[in-house]
Amino acid sequence: MVIAGAAGRDFHNFNLVYRDSADHEVVAFTATQIPNIEGRLYPPALAGDLYPDGISIVAEDELEAVIAQHEVDEVVFSYSDVTHEHVMHVGSRALAAGASYRLLSPSETMLSSSKPVVAVCAVRTGSGKSQTTRYVAGLLRGAGRRVAVLRHPMPYGDLEKQAVQRFERYEDLEAADATIEEREEYEPHLREGNLVFAGIDYAAILAAAEQEADVILWDGGNNDTPFVKPNLHIVVVDPHRPGHELRYHPGETNLRMADVCIVNKVDSAPQAGVDAVLESIRATNPLAHVIRAASPFTVEENGLEIEGKRVLAVEDGPTLTHGEMTYGAAVLAAKQGGAAALVDPRPFAVGSIAKTFEDYPGIGPLLPAMGYGREQMDDLRETIERSDADLVLIGTPIDLRRLIELDKPALRVTYRLQELDEPGLAEILQERGIIETALV
Repeated sequence: MVIAGAAGRDFHNFNLVYRDSADHEVVAFTATQIPNIEGRLYPPALAGDLYPDGISIVAEDELEAVIAQHEVDEVVFSYSDVTHEHVMHVGSRALAAGASYRLLSPSETMLSSSKPVVAVCAVRTGSGKSQTTRYVAGLLRGAGRRVAVLRHPMPYGDLEKQAVQRFERYEDLEAADATIEEREEYEPHLREGNLVFAGIDYAAILAAAEQEADVILWDGGNNDTPFVKPNLHIVVVDPHRPGHELRYHPGETNLRMADVCIVNKVDSAPQAGVDAVLESIRATNPLAHVIRAASPFTVEENGLEIEGKRVLAVEDGPTLTHGEMTYGAAVLAAKQGGAAALVDPRPFAVGSIAKTFEDYPGIGPLLPAMGYGREQMDDLRETIERSDADLVLIGTPIDLRRLIELDKPALRVTYRLQELDEPGLAEILQERGIIETALV
């Protein structure tokens, strides 16, 4: 067998379904989406007794060669936020090379918890999962519940060291040498007092979290399905990309499984987009409870420095790349604040940032905050320095100024979830018996 992945769901599927199975031999993982995650080894300490030499991780481009070399019987597709068409292109490659092709059901890959579980997922990356997760965590804390956030895996470094990770303070991020991508997910939780767990071995991660929490809060990545069986499954839908909820894997699966659908960003999306996603929900999951929500943003110093300035908008990297969004909070803040122009960073891009623009030509005149390692962070800093912007607007979930030194004035743009419909999430959490009362 080969497991086609992107350093996350693939490892989880292996751990739960194949690691201890004498009926299967996984000869390789393939890797894509994330820079520099191939060429590594899934270590023996994680792979188990059946794999004393570990398991190779190779680039997805080598899929046919691996199938031929090892006479592979089956390829298991195990990554997220790709079109249904992409899933079947990989399937066609596997089939043509002589292997069968499989998708694992969420029911095969969800752990059971002894504690109540709330899962926050989405139909696409960049829909607003993180702000929704923080909002739900606030409701749980307000009701006196101890919360452990289990974050979707982001193991881009030493896999053995990242088997089980626990983050309580900023110092824990420093000790783990967390990348920008990891910090964007973890730091906002730490700032609000949430305990965060992540890593690779989610059976061990869940067991550790259950020792410290009353409620497990699954914070999904991309548009993947939960790793832990939820008592309440919340799925965020983005009206800025209507139709994507039915065209991307496994986002459509999430939509069809959802107990609650949050139609986010209705304050900035066109009404036609809102109407389209509401119709998708009615057609595919008519029993889901629907809540419309806004995503208002706040700019440091009330955005007083924006007017008349040439602004470089820095946005969340994955949302712009495989998420295919062409703007974010920084762009919206620049326009609302009366910026003279948005600076196109492409002429100033260097190294891995220039390569990102080549790989994703539809990004447009804004800068993706790619930071999967120190090299990308350095390239991001140099790209900003080379630009002719008067002001940098930081629309990422973390303050980049904590990680890279900027030579230009910068303002941070933050955003939050604002429910517009009743009953809301607090009432639903009460109905499900997850909380008794909440401070909204």
